[in-house]
Amino acid sequence: MFRYLLTNRQGRFLLIGTVFLIAGFLLMVTGSPLSPYIFYLAIFFLGFYAAKAAVVDTVQNKELNVDLLMILSALGASLIQFESEGAMLLFIFAAAEALEEFAMGKSTKAIEELMAQVPTTAQLLQANGDVIEVSTDQLVVGDQVVVARGAQLPIDGYVDRQVLVNEAALTGESVPAEKATNEEAFAGTINEGNAFHLTVSKLSSETIFSNIIRMVDEAQNRPSQISKFIDRFESKYVLTVLLAVPVFIAILYYQNYTFAEAFYRGMILLTVSSPCALVASATPATLSAISHGAKNGVLFKGGAAMEELSRMDVLFSDKTGTLTHGDFEVVAHEADEAVIQEVVYMEQFSSHPIAQAIINAFPNIQLDQVNRDENVEEVSGKGLRKGDLLVGKPAAFANFTDPFNMRQKIQPGYTSVFVGRQSEIIGYFNLADQVRAESKQAIEAFKTSGVDVVLLTGDNYEVAAKVAREVGIEHFHADLSPEDKIKFVQESQAKGLSVGMIGDGINDAPALANAEIGIAMGSGSSIAMESSEVVIVQNDLNKLYDSYDLSHRLNRIILQNVIFSVGVIVALIALNIIGWLDLPLGVVFHEGSTILVILNGLRLLKRKD
Repeated sequence: MFRYLLTNRQGRFLLIGTVFLIAGFLLMVTGSPLSPYIFYLAIFFLGFYAAKAAVVDTVQNKELNVDLLMILSALGASLIQFESEGAMLLFIFAAAEALEEFAMGKSTKAIEELMAQVPTTAQLLQANGDVIEVSTDQLVVGDQVVVARGAQLPIDGYVDRQVLVNEAALTGESVPAEKATNEEAFAGTINEGNAFHLTVSKLSSETIFSNIIRMVDEAQNRPSQISKFIDRFESKYVLTVLLAVPVFIAILYYQNYTFAEAFYRGMILLTVSSPCALVASATPATLSAISHGAKNGVLFKGGAAMEELSRMDVLFSDKTGTLTHGDFEVVAHEADEAVIQEVVYMEQFSSHPIAQAIINAFPNIQLDQVNRDENVEEVSGKGLRKGDLLVGKPAAFANFTDPFNMRQKIQPGYTSVFVGRQSEIIGYFNLADQVRAESKQAIEAFKTSGVDVVLLTGDNYEVAAKVAREVGIEHFHADLSPEDKIKFVQESQAKGLSVGMIGDGINDAPALANAEIGIAMGSGSSIAMESSEVVIVQNDLNKLYDSYDLSHRLNRIILQNVIFSVGVIVALIALNIIGWLDLPLGVVFHEGSTILVILNGLRLLKRKD
């Protein structure tokens, strides 16, 4: 904390003002006539930034704030020769402000920690074979960089050979992932195999880590509803206090108090009525919770997202890549060699796990006979199309004839892909996926907390039933299109339920955008992450439940802070009205409550086991 104060100008002003404050009290004890002037210096340094904020908000933004009340209280105390109380008031107020800034700094530190995980330079391979070091900002799509053994990948790109990559920072998986030739690897992950060449697939500003960092940064500027309410309330409340204090002074004056006595009591009222603690009730706690989530691998796009998560009644979940690893393996297939070549070529245009599995199943297939003149198009909710060839889930082939009896080859519990030309099914692939071990634990925890978890998947009924049984989900719906998923979300919303939706693919993006709280897996598509309010960086559903629990803890702490801060204000005003409170005690109790509220919010920075 002391280092923090030394590293910024506002902190240094607080330290200088504190020195003058202590010197003023020492001179006052010795009876020196210089003490008032030293207290004035303390008031200048301790109140400089509060006065600046008061003037800026009042003049430029046409808004009143608590800084204005504090400055007026300190100046009023000085007018009636209570310079020491005025300086003490500003000291505690400035200390509370510094503590709040420190809390915000703790939250922004999460961004710095994320940024530190990605190199800022790369070894660029030039056309003549030379390797030069360049900034990752200079890399463009298509550049080749050299990644040494044990080095971090500086940018997202395609590997030129089979490699072993540690993705723990991104997915939470401790076991290194094998990347096949031309498979995409991500910035921030670590090469645990031999050196390889990486062909840049995204600019440095578009990588998964860059998107994560940007979302954490933006989150701090998206307040929760209660924070917005307190901000709106602050200006009106300050105006009320400014009008009430002169009335209070006048009432006391006409009740035979001297003007000095009435003014003194008015300054006490001005001090203790200030909503400093109330204003600090939500923001530090919310930023602490966001920082906690970021350290735990869950990113919230602002306090409103965390607030909505705590109200979630039903959680709709995608299957592939969410409840399961999405690490498919082809276990059976049937198609002509030429058809397989076309399918492998087409699947290279998709980032879906099923597409990658089909590509990986045929590593030695030759694609030189493939017609590359026709474009490959992604058909949302169905699959891929290239000319008259369609590759996708069986539901997309309902109107196709089946001359080779491919439909009979589908095995219950497996994911199937059909290949069709014109209106005939000409091939199939059966694939198997594995359920994430942590999925069952997380779903059980959600159900215990009263959240209904429902599986929504585009896969077939048998696969959906198998996965639902394994993870403990009672309700599931299969063979769904993206439009079907939206329908389920909207039907629940029509019943007055707060809906969460978790997924990782392009087909999940519409449902994620429609749900009150969209949750994307960090290894999923960019569109899914953009459409959501929460991103699970490390693909672990237990972390989502931890965040759900954290959101409830945040609500409890904010409620505690609001009740405590309002209670202190009411108690101090009552004590002042009956004449049992002097200015020094009013300053200590009022500003002390602000510090306690901020410290209570900072408790959320501590990781709960």
